[in-house]
Amino acid sequence: MNDPAHHDEDEDQGDVFIDENDVVQEITVDDEDLPDVEGEDDDAEDFEEADDSMHIFTGHTGELYTVACSPMDARLVATGGGDDKGFIWKIFDGDWAFELGGHKDSVCSLDFSADGQLLASGSFDGFVKIWDASSGDLKGTLEGPGGGIEWVRWHPRGHLVLAGSEDCTVWMWNADRSAYLNMFSGHASSVTCGNFTPDGKTICTGSDDATLRIWNPRSGENTHVVRGHPYHTEGLTCLAITSDSTLALTGSKDSSVHIVNIATGKVVSSLTSHTDSIECIGLSLSSPWAATGGMDNKLVVWDLQHSSPRCTCDNEDGVTCLSWLGDSKYVAAGCVDGKIRIWDSLSGDCVRTFSGHSDAIQSLGVSADKNFLVSGSLDGTARVFEIPEFQ
Repeated sequence: MNDPAHHDEDEDQGDVFIDENDVVQEITVDDEDLPDVEGEDDDAEDFEEADDSMHIFTGHTGELYTVACSPMDARLVATGGGDDKGFIWKIFDGDWAFELGGHKDSVCSLDFSADGQLLASGSFDGFVKIWDASSGDLKGTLEGPGGGIEWVRWHPRGHLVLAGSEDCTVWMWNADRSAYLNMFSGHASSVTCGNFTPDGKTICTGSDDATLRIWNPRSGENTHVVRGHPYHTEGLTCLAITSDSTLALTGSKDSSVHIVNIATGKVVSSLTSHTDSIECIGLSLSSPWAATGGMDNKLVVWDLQHSSPRCTCDNEDGVTCLSWLGDSKYVAAGCVDGKIRIWDSLSGDCVRTFSGHSDAIQSLGVSADKNFLVSGSLDGTARVFEIPEFQ
């Protein structure tokens, strides 16, 4: 009885030994360690090929929600995210320059002042902090709103900062003196988007209450409320104002885009092409065109003079953010699938897809010299892509 058992055991061991040899020989006739090493190298090469970024910022420990590029220093970038932190860092520098600490909730909005001297950070903790962009020093903390900050924007020519809050209000401060200037009250829900007009004379704000409000920044007077037919039926998500300060374009969860005359408060046109929530709007610097991105996977380029779509660009996933690349014909779309797609607004062709992120893109910024596109993603990283050929 012992012999057969012993014989079976030998056979089993022999079978296993032969199987291993067979597998190794199928892969390579060289040393058996070689296949594993080659395989790892191949995987690494494949991964590197799939990452088109030339710089990765990994200072955050949570999801990234916002990216801002300095309007003056082509290498200076700020990022904010779900780790309650912001960072100021420089392209090509591996380490961050300054940490923007002190917030007690997610940093959801960042904006550099027009002269590049100051950076405003808005957080869901309800505070706006003002930072010296060159030193990283905290210049002041702006208080007032009773809810999280949805967005921060600077006056086009001065150190006045504007912020919209979840508590239905909009606040304006003098950032140099950390002084409260005005509070704009009237919205019935979270103020999701807003800005000064480029001439600095008017404020436009959009809300989850499906209205656009137009304000006089000096008096605080609400000059127009845009609501009801033919306007949005659901909350506003994004807003853009034409360079001549005459028109506001607004996008909504209801999949529509409307154009409003700021002086009269009247809806002058409606842009209908999307079939799901609009997430972003951007205006071309060189043409009377706008681009809109939505959760229907579409980026639509519009001819504003005729209120008609020039081209519809089909992405493989929802478009969460977009940025025109300087005053060129190219527009970048950041998508839920982690890809950034560069579209030619003349032809409607996708001319480049940038890979590297492993989760949804939340924010895009273009460097002051237009050579770099910076993206922030839910994967916890910011990535820098070279775009000089798209100027």
